[in-house]
Amino acid sequence: MSNQAKKDQTQELIKETAKNLFFVKGKFDATTQEIADAVGVNRTLINYYFRSRDNLIQIIFDEAQKVEQDKSKVIQNSDLPFKEKMGQFIEHSLSTSLKYPYLETYIVSQINKGNCHKKDIEEDELKKLYKDIKKEMALGNIETMEPIQFVLNMVSLLVFPSAIRPLLMENLMISEKKFDQIIAARKDIILNILFKN
Repeated sequence: MSNQAKKDQTQELIKETAKNLFFVKGKFDATTQEIADAVGVNRTLINYYFRSRDNLIQIIFDEAQKVEQDKSKVIQNSDLPFKEKMGQFIEHSLSTSLKYPYLETYIVSQINKGNCHKKDIEEDELKKLYKDIKKEMALGNIETMEPIQFVLNMVSLLVFPSAIRPLLMENLMISEKKFDQIIAARKDIILNILFKN
């Protein structure tokens, strides 16, 4: 393996380890030393590759944003019937939650710290989504409500269990494995709550 390939591999390992600490384990305040220890490298190597912890965090934040934007593209780019499109979005969101249980919480924590945030969906796409929701309401497939309420219901049903994962696991005495099984089974439950038929 060339020196450049080794450098690229080490850089990617540092990034993946940081993502694991932030998004999988929920350790948003992990220090450069903790990241280095988890990777098994010297802390100065992180500064060598990323210049600073803040720069590494920004790169991780940008990647987290991309994951969120990719989820939104499921809605934006599909010509499927509305319920099937929502089903795909829900399925993609749930699989992301299983892979990165603390992703949304991490993004919100970074926004609260004043880090930049790129919208996941543009205004014209949002208007189209609301129009599709209204059409489904007129057809009697969804309870009549403001379209934003439908979106809030869907996002709440998707994100809330993962956002408070540790609290639910402790209070309901659920193991990691069982919690993952519960999340994996939520697609049909969510669709049945959101849609009349």
